[in-house]
Amino acid sequence: MLLKFALRRLLGAVPLLLLISVAVFALAKQMPGDGLGGGLNPGNKDPGYAAEMRESLGYGDPLPIQYWRWLKAAAAGDFGQSFLYKMPASELIGQRLPATLLLAMLSLLITYGSALVLGMISGRNPGGWRDRLILTASYVTYAVPTFIAAIFAIYLFAVVLGWVPLGGSVTAADSGGAWSSLGDRAVHALLPAVVLGLFNTAAYTQFLRGEIIENSGKNYVRTAMAKGISRSTVYNRHILRNSLLPLVTFLGLDIGGLLGGSVVIENLFSYPGIGSLFAAAVAGRDYAVMMAVTLMTAFMIVAGNIVADVLYGLLDPRIRAGYDGGRK
Repeated sequence: MLLKFALRRLLGAVPLLLLISVAVFALAKQMPGDGLGGGLNPGNKDPGYAAEMRESLGYGDPLPIQYWRWLKAAAAGDFGQSFLYKMPASELIGQRLPATLLLAMLSLLITYGSALVLGMISGRNPGGWRDRLILTASYVTYAVPTFIAAIFAIYLFAVVLGWVPLGGSVTAADSGGAWSSLGDRAVHALLPAVVLGLFNTAAYTQFLRGEIIENSGKNYVRTAMAKGISRSTVYNRHILRNSLLPLVTFLGLDIGGLLGGSVVIENLFSYPGIGSLFAAAVAGRDYAVMMAVTLMTAFMIVAGNIVADVLYGLLDPRIRAGYDGGRK
């Protein structure tokens, strides 16, 4: 049932992805210059050379023809040549993608793991000393700008204490095998993931706390308590389950932002991922990379919404019953 629903949503997202591809292509064409600028040899002074190259690459063709040619190539995994890095854009993204995915997954684990624990503690004991302590820490964390926290974390944990590497995503001298390499990459991603994850944790903790407090006063909770069900069971099986539904929406959005949501963090920590690649592509007008990353981000947003819808069904049987049109 859930699989069929996910497939229907995926097929229904195809027109949306096509519209997004049109918008990405049109915006790229509206930017000054074109993708050839970085590929020209500075020593070539022939004024007709650039015109010949643009003609051979089809930049003079009508925009619909250019779009169709780009879309067919993108569907086959060919996003064009990166003139800034002198290599195929798909190969360049493939080199940066593992680092960003590792950073994103670690930050998601920190965000939702911490928010779940802190939100439950705060929501089950509103007004208590633990609740006040968690709220104060959340307000302080939420108020500090991301770049200030990142600079402070780099100075304290990388420069002064030396607990984590100063930058990069892997130690060049590491050759201890696959597991050693994975551990080394995780160490490099740990500090930026903590900084990135804790800022979302502050907001999500307060949101979950509010949901738990609100659900605790509803009639189904009073009914369960009247039936003699233990307080712990009521919280874990009823209140918490219903309180998690709004967080699923945030999870879908966070999954959608996996590729481009860490631009600032990656640049501050000199972390070679998709975010820093996109920033460099925008600054250098590397159109092939910009369009590829934007299109992949749009696909991740659609995928994140589908994942959120499926999780809704797993948490709420009423939503799951509607996946097949209400049929029993």
